[in-house]
Amino acid sequence: MIVSFRGVRKTYDGETLVVKSLDLDIRRGEFLTLLGPSGSGKTTCLMMLAGFEFPTGGEIRLDGELLNHVPPHKRNIGMVFQNYALFPHLTVEQNVAYPLTVRKLPAGERAERVAHALKMVQMERFAKRYPAQLSGGQQQRIALARALVFEPKLVLMDEPLGALDKQLREHMQYELKALHEKLGVTFVYVTHDQGEALTMSDRVAVFDKGIVQQLDTVDRLYESPCNEFVANFIGDSNRLRGTIARVDGEFCELRLGDGTRLVG
Repeated sequence: MIVSFRGVRKTYDGETLVVKSLDLDIRRGEFLTLLGPSGSGKTTCLMMLAGFEFPTGGEIRLDGELLNHVPPHKRNIGMVFQNYALFPHLTVEQNVAYPLTVRKLPAGERAERVAHALKMVQMERFAKRYPAQLSGGQQQRIALARALVFEPKLVLMDEPLGALDKQLREHMQYELKALHEKLGVTFVYVTHDQGEALTMSDRVAVFDKGIVQQLDTVDRLYESPCNEFVANFIGDSNRLRGTIARVDGEFCELRLGDGTRLVG
């Protein structure tokens, strides 16, 4: 495990818990998506992991180190925001180099790392451009390169595809997944879009009302939802009400209200 949440709680007003006693382990090298509707607590969890919010209670650890009061710049975590947060007055290569500049890396090493990061996201030929001269998808790639250039322990993404059109969003999903598989870096991704979660993730944590309702692989979430909320939130589903008439090993017989019997 690279990250662990233990009994983590968060309240903004001292009364209402937006995250309720969260226990969550993030595996090294996985693509984990925090999925849920607005107000479910998923983004708050990401912000606490990044260091932009601090937990009211409980512990967050990264490689065993307690993070509760460690400032963001000392966590060695990359972050990609929904609006990308690129500096408009800096060129692409200067934006990507910024994390290395503040870490005071030698100029030669900075140039080498920036060139490598831009090559990873296929943006080498745009190095001298400014953010305003790039499309949304290109800006997203630059933000990702900047998050990866200093070789962080993990990369956090807060709905980074939300501002893109449908076609570009779907294309970037496959690019992100391919990059993750190539680099092997741990990705933690926040979205309310079920399609994004099912396309890219190794595992998905489904949030609702400050609680992880289910943490599982994509296949198991879709085929074996643990409750009605998860079943309704993940993909399209048909709900049938009935009574279990018989159980035989792994199979059972369900009797519907109209007398129909289903076995599965």
